[in-house]
Amino acid sequence: MIRNQAELLQRLRSIQAAIRDAVLAACAQTAAEELAAVVADDAGDTIFAIDRVSEGVLLERFGALARDWSFVLIAEGLGTTGWTVLPPETRAEQAELRIIVDPIDGTRGLMYQKRPAWVLTGVAPNRGLATTLADIELAVQTEIPLIKQHLCDTLWATAGAGAHGERLNRLTGQRTPLTPRPSRAAGIEQGYGSLARFFPGAVAELAEIEDAVVERICGSPRPGRVLAFADQYASTGGQLYELAMGRDRWVADLRAALEPKLRRQGRSLGMCCHPYDLCTELVAREAGVLVTDERGRRLAAPLEVERGVSWVGYANALIRGRVEPVLHALLREHGLTAGEDGDDVAS
Repeated sequence: MIRNQAELLQRLRSIQAAIRDAVLAACAQTAAEELAAVVADDAGDTIFAIDRVSEGVLLERFGALARDWSFVLIAEGLGTTGWTVLPPETRAEQAELRIIVDPIDGTRGLMYQKRPAWVLTGVAPNRGLATTLADIELAVQTEIPLIKQHLCDTLWATAGAGAHGERLNRLTGQRTPLTPRPSRAAGIEQGYGSLARFFPGAVAELAEIEDAVVERICGSPRPGRVLAFADQYASTGGQLYELAMGRDRWVADLRAALEPKLRRQGRSLGMCCHPYDLCTELVAREAGVLVTDERGRRLAAPLEVERGVSWVGYANALIRGRVEPVLHALLREHGLTAGEDGDDVAS
């Protein structure tokens, strides 16, 4: 159990708000080409100039947080290891918590002002290197809006207590409660759902799987009619938000499952989803979204920055019941790693 959980939640929300505001100011004052300059290739991802803005606030604010909690901080941009211990004199095994952060999830879309990004934070009791996504007991995600966007959201959850949210009007300062509510639709027809294929590399195979999922469930396309819709939001936190808010019916990111097949072919996908991208999965799950790995089991990847993770999200049990068997069959047909149904993750 996390000590002083309510206070920690408020502190984390304040940290995320500070990161949001600093990044927004940088976006408003700096040309996109400057923010998009590559400054490093650290553990887990490419680091752009805009990332340095968030990292400065991150380290300052988490340094202050360490006066009240000791923790292992895990995030891209923290050198080659991807983690540090705060306060600095604390040994990793003695730290109270493990906190995994993505200061800007959706960097590329934000720096070109195409789509909002998210600040993501997940907190788990420190169980050493064995700590996984399944151990996270507190999660918060705050939207970094586009410059022209005056509303921005924050969602949070504690294990077993449901998901909550707040919407901020940046023009007036007004804050209103926000209740996540996944879609209650019984199927995927005329709704949004997709496989993540953000970057060149294996796009054709992923699109083929997505097409087959829809056609096997909804039938063949007919002239002048649409079976379902697809969206590519290059932010895992954003994808989970869309599921939690009822906008998407299902989402699958299977890039990590595809990587071994590509290696056998002498190819590489280049980038997969990482544990820090999924550190607020608790929020979607507490809202009622069913989130699994590619085999249908509870997500349980270790809290680190380099490991690839595949995941699937379903808005409700009915949609899971229709999509999951078809998706698993297709993964077997394509020689990927999924196939055996796992534990039920409906809770």
